Amino acid sequence: MSRTRALVLLAVLASVTACKPLVEAQPTTAAPPVAPAEARTQLAALKIAVRGTLDGYSREKFPHWDDVDGACDTREQVLKRDGKDVTTNSDCAPKSGTWLSPYDGKTWSKASDVDIDHLVPLAQAWVSGAKAWTQQRREHFANDLVRPQLHAVTDNLNEQKGDKEPDQWKPPLVSYWCTYATDWIVVKRNYGLTITVPEKTALETMLSRC
Repeated sequence: MSRTRALVLLAVLASVTACKPLVEAQPTTAAPPVAPAEARTQLAALKIAVRGTLDGYSREKFPHWDDVDGACDTREQVLKRDGKDVTTNSDCAPKSGTWLSPYDGKTWSKASDVDIDHLVPLAQAWVSGAKAWTQQRREHFANDLVRPQLHAVTDNLNEQKGDKEPDQWKPPLVSYWCTYATDWIVVKRNYGLTITVPEKTALETMLSRC
């Protein structure tokens, strides 16, 4: 091989390597829901610990809204998944559709009226174990389309919830408590996050609605 061809080949390889994403694409097919009985078993297995501090926390340590499907990022993917009759433009931004917020049962016809909620908030994950994770694992957590971690919900409810755990905030729609608790447990169990005693008590109360 000539020196010129070798240099060209090296340049092409370098270009391909530079364009390769730092985090491999994650699955987007949701796992099947867990039955309440299984959720109770998983809850019993969660480690109880005192809630940690927010020292060192920032949302930037949980990179989110990764590209997952063509022009669609994680947020847009959830809007398509959770909405009805959703149409998008070439950039995957929703143009029309309706979204039923599971937290309060309200339906919205503008994507701007809903937020994508991290069921287990990023800061809550930080104080229950994610502080020790690699940034790649935190990125997987923040973009998880497999576990029940991302939901399109009424925007002001997402703001109201903030970083609170179930003993501090519950969805106003009581009929959703069973699902909320089950999903919370599944996420924490999958990622090996701890829970507090009040958090466990709140989850048990919510599971009694199942």
